[in-house]
Amino acid sequence: MSENVKITVEHLSKIFGPKPKSVIPMVKDGVPKEDILAKTNHTVGVYDVSFDVKEGELFVIMGLSGSGKSTLIRCLNFLNKPTTGSIFVDGEDISKYNSAQLKKFRQNKIAMVFQHFGLFNHRTVLGNVEYGLEIRGVPKNEREKIAKKNLDIVGLKGWEDKYPDELSGGMQQRVGLARALANDPDILLMDEPFSALDPLIRREMQMELLDIQERLQKPIIFITHDVNEAFKLGDRVAVMKDGQIEQIGTPDEILNDPASDYIDEFIKDIDRSKILQAETIMKKPNAVVTLKEGLKAAIKEMKTNEISSVFVVDRHRKLLGIVGIEDAVKALENGQTLEEILQKDVKTTSKDTYIQDLIPDAIETKYPIAVVDEDNRLEGIILKIHVLSGLI
Repeated sequence: MSENVKITVEHLSKIFGPKPKSVIPMVKDGVPKEDILAKTNHTVGVYDVSFDVKEGELFVIMGLSGSGKSTLIRCLNFLNKPTTGSIFVDGEDISKYNSAQLKKFRQNKIAMVFQHFGLFNHRTVLGNVEYGLEIRGVPKNEREKIAKKNLDIVGLKGWEDKYPDELSGGMQQRVGLARALANDPDILLMDEPFSALDPLIRREMQMELLDIQERLQKPIIFITHDVNEAFKLGDRVAVMKDGQIEQIGTPDEILNDPASDYIDEFIKDIDRSKILQAETIMKKPNAVVTLKEGLKAAIKEMKTNEISSVFVVDRHRKLLGIVGIEDAVKALENGQTLEEILQKDVKTTSKDTYIQDLIPDAIETKYPIAVVDEDNRLEGIILKIHVLSGLI
């Protein structure tokens, strides 16, 4: 097993009914789930699923209602006991754990955030977040300190003494997330946690989750039926159908190389502007000049590369501005310097900006958009055509 793999699931099946293993041969023979239910009174939840999740990965399991995704995630903490197969966490097969080992695993290694929050209305926000630590016997001062730290992480500092019914849905979900994080689990399971939220709050929570993931670098397994949400959040995405995984890949891999007609149909209505980022459409900034090189070098660079403008950087490749061909030629005739005509009001963005958010700038500016890092170093350029073609 690879060193950075946290979870490995091998040939996992979950069948509901009095004698679940007895129907495995029927499933192997391809008998439809509906026929198995009618003939045997057994329900096939998940069949022969295998995947792994790496350290720090946000792994999304996506599927329509009845696809088996929620059944699957509940197998990972044994809320559903698998019928067959193995689940390895840090190389240990937890399917072989006794009840005491399983209880310790749930308390210390894995936590779950549910769709409907699951908060205690009689407890304050702080009391809700402390709950798991209280069950574990953590002293009051220590658990209060840990709970406050995690409320700060999810943006709820100052709300400790409020009660759940005083909070919005989005804030309640943040409390649920803080409660899960408070136990400092190695693995976080999230079962459609944002589906009950209105679209604006849902978007905020998605961004919040990505920020938290960036800081904590914990493996997260996230369940959703929303394809846009899956592709926006997932480092990799597993698409389920009828209890089985149809395809696993990065959003780009699934979009560009769908494994079946089902996947092709599934992704056809995706709003790509909401899931593709600047990094996927930017070009390398091969045509740049420095102030020291001057106007003639800028004009030559534009002519050689058949472009009408060129970015100007310093010797550390930090963005200083942009110059257009008309301004450059006129300045050369008038004896001006490159610095004197430099356009410093350049539209910039980062690599992780969604294409949807670039559209207004792309329409407004007559120059390319500069992709820069946190130190304002030029990393790429985006033309209007790049933004528009990214939507197709």
